[in-house]
Amino acid sequence: MNLFNVYPLFNINPVKAQGSFLWDDKGEQYLDFYGGHAVISIGHNHPHYQNKLKEQLEKISFYSNSVQNELQTELAEKLGKLSGYEEYNLFLCNSGAEANENALKLASFHNGKSKVLYFSGSFHGRTSAAVSVTDNSKIVAPVNFSERFIKSEWNNIEQLEETFAVHGNEISSIIIEGIQGVGGIMIPTVAFLSKIKELCEKYDVVLILDEVQSGYGRSGYFFAHQEFGVEADIITTAKGMGNGFPVGGVLISPKFQASNGLLGTTFGGNHLACAASIAVLDVMKDENLIENAQKMGEYIENEIKDLPHIKSIRRKGLMIGIELDRDCSEVRSSLLYDHHIFTGNSNDKSVLRILPALNIKKEETDLFINALKTVLEKI
Repeated sequence: MNLFNVYPLFNINPVKAQGSFLWDDKGEQYLDFYGGHAVISIGHNHPHYQNKLKEQLEKISFYSNSVQNELQTELAEKLGKLSGYEEYNLFLCNSGAEANENALKLASFHNGKSKVLYFSGSFHGRTSAAVSVTDNSKIVAPVNFSERFIKSEWNNIEQLEETFAVHGNEISSIIIEGIQGVGGIMIPTVAFLSKIKELCEKYDVVLILDEVQSGYGRSGYFFAHQEFGVEADIITTAKGMGNGFPVGGVLISPKFQASNGLLGTTFGGNHLACAASIAVLDVMKDENLIENAQKMGEYIENEIKDLPHIKSIRRKGLMIGIELDRDCSEVRSSLLYDHHIFTGNSNDKSVLRILPALNIKKEETDLFINALKTVLEKI
């Protein structure tokens, strides 16, 4: 059997990782400034993370959600305290797409409505409803398309109000990323988010904040939307939540009522996933990683902002989009093959996406800064 080849692959085979570095099967070292799409939040193989998983493996690695699991309770308590959403409830699943699927379903159960408003440039996942609210026609199959899903322009308050004037009483939920990642590090305005919240309250619409990429300290706040003083009804998270272990979560306002069978999952909230997620929260708290994200993000921006060929820098914390005056693919390729640094791209071909671990150190950022300077000055 062969693999179903849906991924364009770099000719690099990592076999070892530690902190912010990877090593391939030839022994070459690489600086990881992308973290596998913002997944690596506390660095590769953090000792506390490793120990938590090893200890759990020696006890029990999995049983279904038909039994009690005190690790789920510990995770919910720690997540509530660190995020500031202590009064909310937690549903555990396996990925960001699954978290968004459950959020959309829960909203529809809550108000009995079926339409969903989403925004241009969005990416919410590849599963049925999640891909239907993703702004990429190439990955939306005919079976996923429905007129229930309504697109509005990002940061366009006038169009938002017009859409509600027509469909407001039919809309079940609005789903929006705290910061658009795949869309090119697009940051919502305060006025835009405030208007969304106002319209949600007026029309009994559930506000879903997709913090799958922008959450877990990535933006310099626990969740990106918290900078703007807007409280979500439902928050979805994944990626950095498990530092590489597959896990997702839905944070749910107390106004939603749970009932047996309302949501469900086989693997979600398993013992190993909880151990990994608890370890991430421990490290984030003990090592002040949210503050480090703010500090290091600011440092990187200040050091590169005057380099040639950079049109703009869109950044919150360590979620950084570097807009170039050209397609970024050549720059990204040179960083990888000439300087051994992993970076990312986005749907905006000119945007280089930077998502290092939240515990990145100054000397490691300097490796990236100096390499980027060399590459851009040669163009």
